[in-house]
Order: sequence, then C-alpha cells, then structure tokens
Amino acid sequence: MSLIKEVDYGTPAKNSEKTVTLTIDGKDITVPEGTSVMRASMEAGIQVPKLCATDMVDAFGSCRLCLVEVEGRNGTPASCTTPASDGMVVHTQTERLKKIRKGVMELYISDHPLDCLTCAANGDCELQDMAGAVGLRDVRYGYEGENHVQVRQNGEENPRYMAKDETNPYFTYDPSKCIVCSRCVRACEEVQGTFALTIEGRGFESRVSPGMHEDFMDSECVSCGACVQACPTATLQEKSVIEIGQPEHSVVTTCAYCGVGCSFKAEMRGEELVRMVPYKDGKANRGHSCVKGRFAYGYANHKDRILNPMIRESVDEPWQEVSWEEALRFTADKFKGIQAKYGKGALGGITSSRCTNEETFLVQKLIRAGFGNNNVDTCARVCHSPTGYGLKTTFGTSAGTQDFDSVEQTDVVILIGANPTDGHPVFASRLKKRLRQGAKLIVIDPRRIDLVRSPHIEAVAHIPLRPGTNVAVLTSLAHVIVTEGLFDEAFVRERCDWDEFQDWAAFVSDPKHSPEAVADMIGVDAETMRKAARTFATGGNGAIYYGLGVTEHSQGSTTVMAIANLAMATGNIGRPGVGVNPLRGQNNVQGSCDMGSFPHELPGYRHIQDSATRDIFEDIWGVKLDDEPGLRIPNMLDAAVEGTFKGIYIQGEDILQSDPDTKHVAAGLAAMECVVVHDLFLNETANYAHVFLPGSTFLEKDGTFTNAERRINRVRKVMTPLNGFADWEVTQNLARAMGLDWNYTHPSQVMDEIAKTTPSFANVNYDLLEAKGSVQWPCNDKAPEGTPVMHIDGFVRGKGKFVVTEYVATDERTGPRFPLLLTTGRILSQYNVGAQTRRTENSAWHKEDLLEIHPHDAEQRGIREGDWIRLASRSGETSLRATITDRVAPGVVYTTFHHPGTQANVITTDYTDWATNCPEYKVTAVQVSSSNGPTEWQVEYDRQAEQSRRIKPRVDAAE
Repeated sequence: MSLIKEVDYGTPAKNSEKTVTLTIDGKDITVPEGTSVMRASMEAGIQVPKLCATDMVDAFGSCRLCLVEVEGRNGTPASCTTPASDGMVVHTQTERLKKIRKGVMELYISDHPLDCLTCAANGDCELQDMAGAVGLRDVRYGYEGENHVQVRQNGEENPRYMAKDETNPYFTYDPSKCIVCSRCVRACEEVQGTFALTIEGRGFESRVSPGMHEDFMDSECVSCGACVQACPTATLQEKSVIEIGQPEHSVVTTCAYCGVGCSFKAEMRGEELVRMVPYKDGKANRGHSCVKGRFAYGYANHKDRILNPMIRESVDEPWQEVSWEEALRFTADKFKGIQAKYGKGALGGITSSRCTNEETFLVQKLIRAGFGNNNVDTCARVCHSPTGYGLKTTFGTSAGTQDFDSVEQTDVVILIGANPTDGHPVFASRLKKRLRQGAKLIVIDPRRIDLVRSPHIEAVAHIPLRPGTNVAVLTSLAHVIVTEGLFDEAFVRERCDWDEFQDWAAFVSDPKHSPEAVADMIGVDAETMRKAARTFATGGNGAIYYGLGVTEHSQGSTTVMAIANLAMATGNIGRPGVGVNPLRGQNNVQGSCDMGSFPHELPGYRHIQDSATRDIFEDIWGVKLDDEPGLRIPNMLDAAVEGTFKGIYIQGEDILQSDPDTKHVAAGLAAMECVVVHDLFLNETANYAHVFLPGSTFLEKDGTFTNAERRINRVRKVMTPLNGFADWEVTQNLARAMGLDWNYTHPSQVMDEIAKTTPSFANVNYDLLEAKGSVQWPCNDKAPEGTPVMHIDGFVRGKGKFVVTEYVATDERTGPRFPLLLTTGRILSQYNVGAQTRRTENSAWHKEDLLEIHPHDAEQRGIREGDWIRLASRSGETSLRATITDRVAPGVVYTTFHHPGTQANVITTDYTDWATNCPEYKVTAVQVSSSNGPTEWQVEYDRQAEQSRRIKPRVDAAE
C-alpha cells in the first residue's frame, strides 16, 4: 500500500463540447475550449511549476512560477490564466523561464523559515518541491526575512512577528510560513462559500487573516478543512500530522455521518489514522468536506468506547464483561425462551442507518429467517418514511430523482424544511456556488436559516410558515401556478395521468387555497407566496430539496406528495437540474430502506405479501417467510407495554434519545425481558439493555453505504476492529447462535446475495464498484452503469400520479397553557444524537443544546440571554439555557437534540404521520418559563443512567 496521490491539474476542468489543439513542448494535445495552458500541459504529462494554482479553485495568477512562452506573443504569460487556443505553440522550459522562476523562488525563500527538517509538512510541502523543481540552490537576499521566525530582532521586539494561532482544535495557523498564495482564501470563497478568510496588509506584510484579524476559533470559519487542504506549506496544518507525522499509505472510504456520502482518503501510519482527506474523485463531494467528516473521527478511539461484550439479568444490576461466546449464547437462549413462552411475534429488531448495506441486509434477514416474523424497522421510521410512501405513490420509487451534480444545472431551487449548511454542509457548498452564479432560491422554513441571507447570496423569497402548515403552503403555490396558467401542459399530458391532473387542478384552484385565503393561517403575506410560485414556475430548471421539516409531521406523507405534484405540474422531472430531492439524514438511511428494513417490505421495496417476491428469498434462504407485515417501532413499544412484545435486537440506533415521547420509549424498553444493544458506546437505550454487543466503526469494516442520491459507495477497512469483529460478523455469529447456518466470509458475498434478490441492485458487485468508484441504483441490465437521473422517459410507475393533498391541521394545538410552538433541528458541529461528535473536539463549538426564542417572547417572560429556562409541553418538561434571536418568529421556539442531558424528546408528542407513523417532531405546543436548573425528571434520569452504566470487569474462569 502507498499514499494515493491525486493529480492536481492546476485549474478546474472545462466542459465545452468544442475543442482546441495546441502544441506544448513538441507534444500535440486536444482539450475543451477554455482550458488553461497549465491544465493542458498537465494532461499532456508536462508539469509546469506552480504555487498559487490548484484545480479546486479558479486561476489567480499571482505566484509567477507558472510562466510560459508562447510563439508569436510577447512576454511570459502565466499558464494558469492563459486559455489554450487552436494552433498555439507553447514552451514551458527555456533559459529565460528558468531564470525568472529561480528569481521568484529566491524571494519566497528569503522570507520563509528554513526549518524543513522539523517542519510538519516536510515531505508534503509544495514550496519545498518547487524549490527543487526550479533548481534553487542559493538565495542572494539572505535568509533573515523580517516577517518570521524571530520574536525579537537585535534585542528589540519584532513588530512584524505573528504568533502561531492554535485556537482551532483541529489545525494550526502559522503566519511565518505563509507565502500569501491566496489558495486558502479562494478555497474558503469558491469551494466552501463561507468567505471567512481575507488577505490583510501589503507587500511583505501581507498575511492571511480570519475575519477582522480574529483567531480562527472566534471567526466565521466553519472548519471544513478546505483551507488546510489548499495550503501548499505548513501555514495551515492538521494538528494530527504535527503530532503523528506524515502518513505512509491511504485507503479510500466513505464518511459515516450525513446522507451526502463524501469520499475520503483515510491516510494512515500503520493502523493509526493520521488524517481524513476529501477524495477529489468522490462523485458526491468532489473533493470537499465538512468539519465532521474531515476531523471528527476521534470517537473511534475514545475512552468511552465499549470493546467487550456485557450481559446482566436485570437493568438494576451492574454490567458484567463476558466473552463473545457467552454473550451470544446468553442472547440466543433469552430470545428462544421468549418465543417459546410468548410466541414467535414477541421478538423484533431495529436495523441501523449508520451501518453498511450488507450489515442491514443481514439484520433484517436474521429477523425474518431466524425470528420467523417481520418485526423489523429502522430509524427511517422517525425521519424519512414519508419520503418512501409519498414518492412511491406519485413516481413509483422511494428515492430522490437526481445526483448532486444536477444542482450545477438548476436555475431555481425550492428549499423546504431543510437546513443544508448545518445538516448537509458539503451539498450546501455546492448549492451556494450555484446560487452565486445566479440561480434563484426560495426558502420555506419557520426559521431564518443561513441560506436566506449569507455572503453573496440572498433568497428571492423566504416563507417563514407557521409550523405544521406545509401542505397549505404547497397547495397555495400550486394554486398560483394553475390559476395563472404557469403549469407545463405538454409534460403533464405526456407523462402523467391527465384525468388525475384535472382533478388535482380543480382542487388547488379553489379560492380557499389562494395565498390571500391562507395568509393568516400560515403567517406569510400573499405577495411573497405569489412571487415564490411565479419564480419557480417560470425560472427555468426547477429543483426541490427537502428535509425532516417536511417529513416529521402528521401530514409528512401528504407534504411529500404535494412536492411531487408541484414538480410534475411544472415539468421539473426527468432531466439534470430539476427533480425532487430528499436530503437524507444519516449516512445510510437510504440504504437501510433499500435493504428491506420496513416491516411490510422486502429488499427493493417489494411488499411482503407478494408471493413471487417471497419465493425468491425463500429459495435462497431455505426458509418459509411469514407473509404478514410486522410491527413498526411505535407498535413494538406499545406491544411491550401491553405485555406481548418481549425482546429486541437494536443495531446502531439510540431510540431512547432519538425517538419521540421519551417516557413512552423508556416504558416500552423497561417492559421487555431481553433488550440487546449493538453499538459503540453505552448509549441512552443501553440504560434499559440486558446485553451489550460492542460495535465497530466505519474505519474497521468493509461494505457499502447508499447516500441520498442513491449512490452506492464502498466503505473500506483501514484498521483492525478494536472489538474483534465487524458488525456484519457480530450479526452472523448471533444468527449461528440462534441455529442458522450462515457462512459468509466477506461482505462482498452479502452484496452478491443482495444483487440476486433485489432487481435495482442486480448488476452491483464489488468489482464494478472498484472499477467505477460508485454507481447509483437502479443498476441492472437496463442501466448497467447506474442511473444518475430518474424518470427520464417515463415514471417508474408508468404515468405520474397527481394526488389531492387536503390540508388537515395537526391535533397538537397551542392554547393558554402552551402558547408557543416548538420545532427542532440540527447544528453543524454535532450530529444526530451526538454519540460520536460529542466524543470529539467538535464540542468546542456546541457544548449544550440551547433554546432559541424571539426577543418579544423572551421579554414577555423575563428571560435573558443564557438564562436557564423550563420547557414544558403536554408530554413532559426539561430545562436548558436560552439564546435570544430573531431567527425564529414570535410564537416559535427552536432547539437541537444532540445532548442527552437535555432529552428534548421528552417534550415531543406521540402524534405521527397518518401513513407511516413518522413522529411529529416539528410541532409541539410548549410553554417557556424561568428555571433554576435541571428538572426533577432530568435529575432522576441522570441518576438512573449512572446506575445503569456500572461495569464489573471480566473475571476469566482460570482466575
């Protein structure tokens, strides 16, 4: 193994269909029109020296190293900023150029520390490389530049000396090593879109500055790592490289945080991870990253991680460490005993959206083939199950329609119920780049998210709707489009059921759905609504991106169908730049759904009652499958409280913290006789567990993840599992203990079984993924290399189906006791229940959940910034600190759910989506009042959690 070195072509690729041919150092090369001479040279295998150029950002032309000579032209133009032209003859190496380049390098070196032997970038420094490339052997100007090294000169304080900034937990900034190439500044602007960096000073006094000469930690920097990746010296350097040294080999794998599915090079020294570097060939992220994927991997070696299996008879007892054999035997005996006593339906399981496709497939197989029932569900139940229902009903398939590259061709975007800068930051950066190029944005969200207004971006319309009124808003937009004749009749007649469209059009045309009629109910003026509708219908390629603010409602499925209606009515389906795109939350939530994690569906979204589908699995698995749908997560908990559901295997999910109505979840878990938690840490659910099976991180396993764009990406093992087994092996060993004859030796064999049984994965195998990097399902004989864009010539279901989406107000209402509406979401630095990110330095940015409250509501209640407040609903109460902001409207409060100390879900209700039981997290009537600290419930919860986490060390039989 060795380090994967990606070619840096110096400037970005051009997509022009027209080509030009030029000659460089005697070689003819044909490139797309607009390509720089530098990139053309690199494509011809000729490397031109460079420092300020990199193919992640546009050409800048400041370093003067990449000069070339062009026959017939005067001077020595910079190759990075000079476009290639037909017939051009270029020389990259002449005596004149050598002399100029050497002189330029002398100036750089004269003002740069010469501590190469002890520098963290030694062996990975472009300045060092370029000094060698131009043959620099001496510096006529000396080596005592005034801007670096010495705090004092001649006994006096050096006014130009700037100390190293080590405030960021993940990287350092050493101004003395800065060559002012501006690559970091341009990466922050062009790739990330934050505009947090600038160049201050002039001449030799020039330096990179975060914000207005702030520390990195205090600036607007979001620690995405783009600046570190772009830096050609050790000016911006990962602290891990400083501490460990340069990596010696790398493995390409896939991030295990959000549904963007970024590809990374895990750069290693032996089995020690030095750093994660975004992979330029990753088709989801194109070489970019966020603070979580780039830096927040330290949880893999955190002291809290459980590495030995543990069991206990009662949750009141301490945990007892045991061998794997004993833990699996204990579990199998408990499960068999439960079924013998209560029936085969008394067991179930929950698959993990954090584990691989192969691992998820095996868990649902264990439940169906081993437990003999269909009591399997996944976290998508509480996030995107309405996506599956709504898109399957309207389009015929339960997934988004586009790839992420599609955003580069969109002209107008509706962003509803999603906050990509926090939840899906790498996609957000790609979206921001397109918006800076002129695309229009419509934001539908109760809260003023960053994308409403950020550097060089402003939404044409922000619809701050009242939580729970999504359907009314979308129907009102459709009203404008239909009544003003802005729909695409040709598309609808050709691609959709015309009679259903007419019924839908008559429904939305009713005056009661006009913006004027619903303005007071949704809390948005009519003109803003009309402007948004007209912009989307007439603005060109229109794309809709949505998140949990759409699905986590009592009308989540209805809203998804309303979104689909809007896309079909405007003809925005079936080509690049358009589509309906759910921004999936967890890294493999799409894959967990694909793999048959719902109680009514086998892999590939085929109903369990379809005998032909069951026959496929029964033939391969050698068992008879139950044809009755099983229990959903809420039903399992209800049945547990009733006494008919007694055992559960939970892989990689923390339902006590993530699911609604925490007290009900706790009651359900407490009523079970055997709760098995398979995870990395003793999570909140493990407070009620009888068996703990230690899990493995994404760094310790092989497999695949499927991201929000249906992209199947390889996950590759970069280190030995600290617990001894990858998660798929743990599940297989449990299946064997239950009496099943499973003999997989590698996850590739599981994928082969998935391909045999699941039509949309028919051509997927590890050889294909190695050759292509990744593919998007469906990948079969009709689409052997995958399907980036769905529904091109027709919908999967045949004709697109318009569905009448009547607005039905939630049963959760405000009133005198609970006058405010609580909605929830995520923050950039933390992830989901925070089990991983809270065990990294990311907590430097977000140490606790805060309640956002509008100044008007805060003043009425006598609440000041940072005060402890009591947050109460009809379901429960908790305490947390307040932050006062106008991001939320009067009458609305907002919080995150990353910290178990807050337990925000003790507040949320048990109302759910009418079709899928997805919880209504986003609408809870609450009251906010002053508090002196944690509530009695929180104190008791902490006491119970501490009691539950006692561990007795393992005592071997020989002792």
